[in-house]
Amino acid sequence: MASLLLSLLLLASPPCALAASDDSLKPCTIVSPTTERFFDLNPIRRMPLGEGQKKAKGDSDGSWHARGYDYGANFTVNFCGPVVEELHDVQDLNKDLWRNVSAFYEVGRKVFAIGLENTEPIFRGRKLILNYTGGSLCPSTPPSKRQPVALPYSPRDGDADNEDDDRRHKKPSGDKDKNARRKTTVISLLCDSDPLAKTSISFVAAVDECTYFFEGRSPSACGGVHQAKQALGPGGVFSVIIIIAILVYFVGGCVYQRTVMHQRGWRQLPNYAMWAGIYRFIADMFIILTSSCARFMPSRRGYSRVSLGQENGRRGRRNEDENRLIDNLDEEWDD
Repeated sequence: MASLLLSLLLLASPPCALAASDDSLKPCTIVSPTTERFFDLNPIRRMPLGEGQKKAKGDSDGSWHARGYDYGANFTVNFCGPVVEELHDVQDLNKDLWRNVSAFYEVGRKVFAIGLENTEPIFRGRKLILNYTGGSLCPSTPPSKRQPVALPYSPRDGDADNEDDDRRHKKPSGDKDKNARRKTTVISLLCDSDPLAKTSISFVAAVDECTYFFEGRSPSACGGVHQAKQALGPGGVFSVIIIIAILVYFVGGCVYQRTVMHQRGWRQLPNYAMWAGIYRFIADMFIILTSSCARFMPSRRGYSRVSLGQENGRRGRRNEDENRLIDNLDEEWDD
């Protein structure tokens, strides 16, 4: 019986076991390999407003913006998803990929993508990093003349400097080569534990106009405790507990009644007298209800009349026979 109890408990526990063993993470989440803290960047991802949806108070329009300062252009970035803005004329990318751009900047009317969507943050030691690759082609600058930060362009310089910038972003001769270098974005996310802090992103540097470094600060980068996804809700968990308690009551009671009280048959059930009384009560109530309902059922009057007539005829013949017998006895007595 002990083995039966153990098997029943194991049968009742698989949903919980599945919930505990499910370690799959949803997109844009990660667990630190050093501190084992859970990081979820989905709250800082900007989403496009649906039809009829109003902007929440304090929210900014579009994606996150970072000022380029001396780079000569401002940047638009989104975390773990494409930018909210609708892009046009993105350089060196097929039109099908425009909707996957997660970071870009504009020079005049041209849009330069500096990375495509990526929903898998990584850790470099203790640094939480988000990396976007596959942007527009890098400019064909000779290695001897490459500079960490590009300075020549300024939006205040006018159209003359636009021509210089066009030369600066000229495609390399092998732009159709699959091995051509493309612009990449690296975002280092830092924890901002201030309760009133808001998420922000700032531009740090651009290495040979091919790799762009940003620094983001957000409460979402502080991490927390990883709560595993449960297969059962609160109601399901409560139901499983109730089922296990009932199984323990009946199986444990049967073991006790059989081994200690030496009962057999139905008397092995715990509190047999109580359950027998409940059964008799239910049976009596069923009989009472069925008998009361039978009164409302239509009676078979035709058959009852025939039966009553036959019964009356039998009683009449029986009375005649009795009277005849009495008369015969009286005559014999008189004689």
